[in-house]
Amino acid sequence: MFQSLIDRGFQVEFHAHAAAIIGTDFPEVVAELEPPLLEMSVPIAELIGGGGGEAKATQRLRHALKDMGWDKAKFVVEKTINGIRRESTTHEMDHVRHYDRGTIALEIEWNNKDPFYDRDLENFKRLHADGAISAGIIVTRGRGLQEALRGFVRGFVEWHGIDSIEQLARWGYLPTARQRREIERRATRTQDFRAAFADMFTQDKFGEATTHWRKLEDRVHRGVGNPCPLLLIGLPADIVRTPEREDVTPPGT
Repeated sequence: MFQSLIDRGFQVEFHAHAAAIIGTDFPEVVAELEPPLLEMSVPIAELIGGGGGEAKATQRLRHALKDMGWDKAKFVVEKTINGIRRESTTHEMDHVRHYDRGTIALEIEWNNKDPFYDRDLENFKRLHADGAISAGIIVTRGRGLQEALRGFVRGFVEWHGIDSIEQLARWGYLPTARQRREIERRATRTQDFRAAFADMFTQDKFGEATTHWRKLEDRVHRGVGNPCPLLLIGLPADIVRTPEREDVTPPGT
């Protein structure tokens, strides 16, 4: 199951009998998720100039899932006593797919603060306990991708001969005053602007406190979300398109 993803370097991990549940009752999940995930591509320039808001790669994946019926959904769970509503809880999920045999929920955590995992896993747990979903899926940065990001950023500035923050502006990178000071401080200390930028950028934007495989794995292995059946999918390093792999030019040129 998901062998095409595994062969491409994706991390695929099942918990709480999710493999049996998806493989037996929801084989459509594999057929629907593999193609958009295999096609996922993130030009390195998008990482550099991404700015605020949701990443374009995430937007593309969301649109592909929505086209197949994985829509946003709101679950309202109410507790009543003798016909009187005493408690109401709302859970919003970004992607939910309803099948004849049940419902699967999916969240994409490309680059959020890592406490978002707690929210996702607790939502899955409560909705599964209430019979609203059969399993939950989280798609996030895999271990290899997380470890490769600094090298990708360093390779980008090396490839384009970038030696100043001003040169980065044409790629859409507009640092805050704090970020600029930190890059300049490191560059002055090391006399290596490219290394200083790569170090600061990856630590600042894709650091340990963001959503990546190890942070998710730590939570799941501690039992967060248990006993909801879970499928975890880690995106591999080769979804990032570097200058060596394709012709990359600044936006608008």
